[in-house]
Amino acid sequence: MKKTLLSISLIALTTIAFAQNVTSLAGSGSQGTVNATGPAASFNAPSGTCSDPSGNIYVADRGNHTIRMVTPGGVVTTIAGQAAVAGTVDATGTAASFNMPFGVCRDASGNLFVTDEQNHTIRKITPAGVVTTFAGQVGVTGSTDATGTAASFNFPRGICIDGSGNLYVADFFNHKIRKITPAGVVTTFAGTGSSGNVNATGTAASFNRPSGVCIDFAGDLYVADQLNHRIRKITPAAVVTTLAGSTSGFVDATGTAARFNLPYGVCADASNTIYVCDFNNQRVRKITPAGVVTTFAGNGTASGVDGVGTGATFNGPIGPCIDAIGNIYLADQFNHKIRRISNPTAGITENTANTKIEVYPNPTTDVINIDLKSASKVTVTNSLGQIVTEQTMNAGKQTISLQNHAKGIYFVTILQNEKQQTTKVVKD
Repeated sequence: MKKTLLSISLIALTTIAFAQNVTSLAGSGSQGTVNATGPAASFNAPSGTCSDPSGNIYVADRGNHTIRMVTPGGVVTTIAGQAAVAGTVDATGTAASFNMPFGVCRDASGNLFVTDEQNHTIRKITPAGVVTTFAGQVGVTGSTDATGTAASFNFPRGICIDGSGNLYVADFFNHKIRKITPAGVVTTFAGTGSSGNVNATGTAASFNRPSGVCIDFAGDLYVADQLNHRIRKITPAAVVTTLAGSTSGFVDATGTAARFNLPYGVCADASNTIYVCDFNNQRVRKITPAGVVTTFAGNGTASGVDGVGTGATFNGPIGPCIDAIGNIYLADQFNHKIRRISNPTAGITENTANTKIEVYPNPTTDVINIDLKSASKVTVTNSLGQIVTEQTMNAGKQTISLQNHAKGIYFVTILQNEKQQTTKVVKD
């Protein structure tokens, strides 16, 4: 077999367009508590998602009072909480209980943090499934800044984590953004505590029922300011500005000329582009760093059609996240599903500078060979954005078989030493 090389540089990449295909990863479309694969599984009004480096998605299954995990292949399991039983129990796995968990995020050690909304607490789940109350007084509403369970919240919703392990929480009815250190010290990062839309610094700024938060690679925080119908930006120095939006509506435009209708969740990609679950508009919107708002997926129709971009439909999109290879996931709340939007900016390169990864033959009829310089995560997707295979490979020559897959275009994504690149391979 002729060894035709398509070398990938880890330094310089040239991107190509890749359609944002929307698919249903898991969920039957009806309320339920079933652990199974893909459409055989069921959820009950899921509200928050986050991902790990292996591509697993963690879901705050709000109506079921549980935290679920979905593998890249769509296999759903319950990692904590008693299905359909609301409670406040700190325990391990399904012996623990939650009351309407809303948001979830993951730290570098594999711990999950959950906003347990109607318990008014932040819960922690270790990789072994041990659930504890990290911050907040169980069943007590308030806005007390303190440490651990001496602090109080008022229906906490969105949650995210920065590179230093600090948590940021959208404290919904307190109209605040709270910060929690790794030691559990809770402070008010921004917000007066009264509803408003003032752009200012720290506690001089105001929000109106903030629902979602995310942090970008520059360390800036973004807030889905729900009843203000805005996306707000907060710098590390707590300076609050409006990135996009003003009054309720639907307009694709720049900055405050754009319109949202109850934005519920936000996430950021590696280029600091923000994706918004525009809940009442039944769309996923995209905001560039310059504030240019466009419609990324969905067309305003409340249903559950899989398709490309505006050909897809949602019913209550909420709680988005992005995985290591740029796919976007969200909880499609009233469809009771987890949806996936394929990476829209897969890149290929013909640059030969610096370290190279060799992928061959290309075209291929059967297998793909990859010469890796170090251990890497390798993901192969088809032209619809569906994952064909995903695995961690050691250094050296590795082989992936496409024997049982159809002819067509495939994308090989390699994540190595925190650098990522994708190449297109054709199977004849």
